[in-house]
Amino acid sequence: MVHKISAEHLTIERIGEIIDKGYKIELSDDARNRIVKCREYLDRKIAENRAPIYGVTTGFGSLCNVSIGGDHLAQLQINLMMSHACGTGDRVPNEIVKIMLLLKVQSLSYGYSGCKLDTVERLVDFFNNDVYPVVYMQGSLGASGDLVPLAHLTLPLVGLGEVEFRGKVMSGADMLRRNGWKPIQLASKEGLALLNGTQNMSAFAVWALLAGQRLCRQADAIAAMSLDAYCGLVEPFTDAVHQVRPHSGQIQTAATIRQLLAGSGIVDTPKSYVQDPYSFRCIPQVHGAAKDTLGYVKSVIDTEINSATDNPTVCPDDDLIISAGNFHGEPIALPMDFLAIAMSELANISERRIYKLVSGTRGLPSFLVANPGVNSGFMITQYTAASIVSLNKSLCTPSSVDSIPSSQGQEDHVSMGANAAIKLYKVILNTQRVLAIELFNAAQALEFRRPLRSSKPIEAIYDDYRKVVPFIVNDEVMYPHIRHSIEFLQQNDFGGVCD
Repeated sequence: MVHKISAEHLTIERIGEIIDKGYKIELSDDARNRIVKCREYLDRKIAENRAPIYGVTTGFGSLCNVSIGGDHLAQLQINLMMSHACGTGDRVPNEIVKIMLLLKVQSLSYGYSGCKLDTVERLVDFFNNDVYPVVYMQGSLGASGDLVPLAHLTLPLVGLGEVEFRGKVMSGADMLRRNGWKPIQLASKEGLALLNGTQNMSAFAVWALLAGQRLCRQADAIAAMSLDAYCGLVEPFTDAVHQVRPHSGQIQTAATIRQLLAGSGIVDTPKSYVQDPYSFRCIPQVHGAAKDTLGYVKSVIDTEINSATDNPTVCPDDDLIISAGNFHGEPIALPMDFLAIAMSELANISERRIYKLVSGTRGLPSFLVANPGVNSGFMITQYTAASIVSLNKSLCTPSSVDSIPSSQGQEDHVSMGANAAIKLYKVILNTQRVLAIELFNAAQALEFRRPLRSSKPIEAIYDDYRKVVPFIVNDEVMYPHIRHSIEFLQQNDFGGVCD
């Protein structure tokens, strides 16, 4: 299967499909023509124009007033890439690196960057042959784009840096030899085109949006199981309640919970109480707000990934080469901070439901074991969830409110969007872990409602889950079950029961 890179709108869902199904990519004829046209125009302007062009015939950042002679223009680009590869910390996961490659090719294909065709085609080769440049999480200010991570992403084009290829980490030079490829000979402006841009931040954001959509579906299904296991009330999910406060996510969530619990024998049992705790009663309001936030962030990232974000911007049709600020990460830094807060709330309310399930109320045994006292049961699963939720709260301090000047003050306001992206990534993983712990508890609690049965969708999830995680009779080592619960969520989308 092949995806054609073109100027047509690239959706986040399409990116997910390309990555998940192992698509190859290739440049469309239009994209190739755009790239060639822009490069030819740039070469003519360099030959004809004696005025300095930032990053093309000048130095970078605060060195923008230093003119570079024509015989040094190619070396200028190599030096830029080498000097900017200052990353540290953990490696960016290969899945996100692959999204970075796709987004970089997409951005360069619009023909506003000045890259040569062979340079872009080699990035396509990296994508299609599962060449994963070694990129580090720390180093980007999200200002002139993602200079540091994109330097690591593109160094292997010229035989520098490191890659993971066929399961082994090797030098960029070794990877080129193994594939029979020659190092790319960079022309003027190419290093800047490769390093400027928001593809690192955007790749994290795309990954987080795809994961966040999945978590929203899973959170609804797990919450529905917890609600039934807690013998909760379904009246708060009545459509009329939500039509008088018609937030889209709230209405959608209430409808999903009604659908998931339709036909449950537990729902139909008489109840003496008239209210549930907020963590059950307000599922539509909290989960729905997370969905609405995700929708807003998706609209912003959708625009970003269909944009040219390097500098200077080269516009052949308008006969313009302008140094501006399309690389600045502010438009996506703020939404990524917002999305981290929304996803953390899914974990926050999930932990509260865990607490109620182990609290020894509503006819459930203390800590969800038949013989509490001798057995601690699920007591400490709530501790673990609480620990993770607390960490998420720390991670949700916005990165985008900070700015530290760089490049001798030339880059005097930065977005810190890359830090927002890293925090968002961690919050997503933490939220998945808390939801997995809730599922562990909810399935255990559901057993104590037997012989009553929940709905067909909930029982189907329960049956699949029991294939990997057992009912706990007496105390046993719990961490493998938590790990298997996380793996269960990684392997099961829940789309079939939540659509």
